[in-house]
Amino acid sequence: MTSVTEPIKCLLVDDLDENLLALEALLQRDGLVCLKARSGEEALELLLVHDVALALLDVQMPGMDGFELAEFMRGNERTGHIPIIFLTAGSADLQRRFRGYEAGAVDFIQKPIEADILRSKADIFFDLYAQRRQVVAQRDELAVLAIALQAADRHKNEFLAILGHELRNPIMALGAGLHLLERREGTEAARDIRGRMDRHVRHLYRLIEDLLDIARIDQGKISLRKERISLQEVLDFAVEASQIHIEASSHQLVLDIQPEPIWLQADYARIAQIVSNLLNNAAKYTPPGGEVRLSARCIDDWVEIEVADTGVGIPVDMQAKIFDLFTQVNSSSGKVQDGLGIGLALVRQLVELHDGAISLIGSMPGQGSTFQVRLPVNNASAG
Repeated sequence: MTSVTEPIKCLLVDDLDENLLALEALLQRDGLVCLKARSGEEALELLLVHDVALALLDVQMPGMDGFELAEFMRGNERTGHIPIIFLTAGSADLQRRFRGYEAGAVDFIQKPIEADILRSKADIFFDLYAQRRQVVAQRDELAVLAIALQAADRHKNEFLAILGHELRNPIMALGAGLHLLERREGTEAARDIRGRMDRHVRHLYRLIEDLLDIARIDQGKISLRKERISLQEVLDFAVEASQIHIEASSHQLVLDIQPEPIWLQADYARIAQIVSNLLNNAAKYTPPGGEVRLSARCIDDWVEIEVADTGVGIPVDMQAKIFDLFTQVNSSSGKVQDGLGIGLALVRQLVELHDGAISLIGSMPGQGSTFQVRLPVNNASAG
């Protein structure tokens, strides 16, 4: 595809070098490249690799003359659209003109050439070519935008379906719990029912908070409360918050955190949210009895936090979009896991708000995944 920034090309065909040089000098303008050929055969070779806006053909050439060249051009799908102006030193009688127009010419110009006339006619075709190229580029841009809008609409519909499912289940459970409480108030079963209802309420709260966080970040309304914090203390809190998910699946949690203090200038709650989200994901996508590993170390001016698991892993075709909104990886059974698919997208945005970066540094289906968060430690020296 031709770019609108590429130069416009004009094909000049004449068997005399001095004529080619004179034409090139006459047509000279910014953004124009003249391709010169001394025969019809040379011209056809150039047309195989170049898209030209106009062809100026000398009629009388040894071998393939201008008329024959024009007929070849008109018979080829690649070159059939190119406007042709014939340059002739002989008399342009009606028969010659008829043959020229039949071969596809748009005009005849007699030699000696009047420079202003040729230049003005050529400029019209150059400008039309530039406008056509711009229209094509705009059409292609609109096609790309249309595809993007279709994808966004599809993602929106998928998200709404997931959201409806995620909200319906705990709401139905809460409704059923209230009904059971009315019948079993004061019994041991009522205490168990309240516990289950409380878990569903917390699940709803988490979904809504994640949605609100995404909206706040997209609107630029989220603000970090940065302070000097101990990374080890934040990691302890994140582990404690994720412990219920890890223990629920009988996972082994392995900690590999450097003993030397690591200080950050960061938002305590958001860093804890980043790490606990990664730990929860690792627990969710790891079959019961697996291993979840959390490591942290300071290298030069960066902190590297890694969360690894022995879970289902991420298919190669999913790895490039794992941080996109509403993206979810199927479980080992082929089912999509619970959740809205916004966890890693939210984590990435929170990390970037801290001038850090998150990446998937390794993943193999059936062998687990390793995520790495890098955060700067500047302005966090001990006081």
